[in-house]
Amino acid sequence: MPADDRVIPLSETGPNAQKCAIAFTTTHWSVVIEAQGQSPAAQEALEKLCRTYWRPVYGFIRRQGARQEEAEDLTQGFFSLLLERRDFDAVRKEKGRLRSYLLTSLKHFLISEQRRAMTAKRGRGQGLIPLEELSARERSEMEPTDSLTADRIYERRWALILMEQVLRRLKDEYCTAGNAALFDSLKQLLPDEPGAPSRAEIASQLGMTDNSLRQALHRFRQRYQLLLREEISHTVAVASDVEDELRHLISVLRS
Repeated sequence: MPADDRVIPLSETGPNAQKCAIAFTTTHWSVVIEAQGQSPAAQEALEKLCRTYWRPVYGFIRRQGARQEEAEDLTQGFFSLLLERRDFDAVRKEKGRLRSYLLTSLKHFLISEQRRAMTAKRGRGQGLIPLEELSARERSEMEPTDSLTADRIYERRWALILMEQVLRRLKDEYCTAGNAALFDSLKQLLPDEPGAPSRAEIASQLGMTDNSLRQALHRFRQRYQLLLREEISHTVAVASDVEDELRHLISVLRS
């Protein structure tokens, strides 16, 4: 499996609603909705979310048949307009989920706005979103000739970006604690890692017993589960939506 598609199976995660509720009061999307985008904190939260989850938007536009340069301009234009308007009345219709809200808003944007006028007026040169971060593989995956639909590309890319965020946070924690090598080794034990060494080989490399490595892997997965729910909570309006959104992501990655 390509590097961008390596994930920890979401089905391995267990319920952790109580801990999620504790952390939920300051999540990004809930701050944006509560303040209706008018406060500096809400604006900062929205900008952070846009910079994190722009890939699904770009992928949807590309799959709709837009050329690369046109898709980049439209992506920048869409987020520029979103940040200017900060109109979240439609959020409630989408059950308060950032994923659904962005997709619905994007479809309306592409239908109602004349592309050439919008790309001339917005997006060009503003650099709101770091489009240059797209890998060659991501660009080819988003080509209109691929078999996946625009909606499917959007949903899949959304799930994968969320996984990347979780693994990035987990890696940072391990590195800060001086356990970078342990993180790299435990990551190799995740499913779908091609050519990964066995657990016994990794234990030998790290100078650990099999039991110690098993415990370390258990802690690794537990921490991943907590961070996963925290990341999901950043994209929904209420804590009760976290588990539903998790189930949706599971279905996206399995289909």
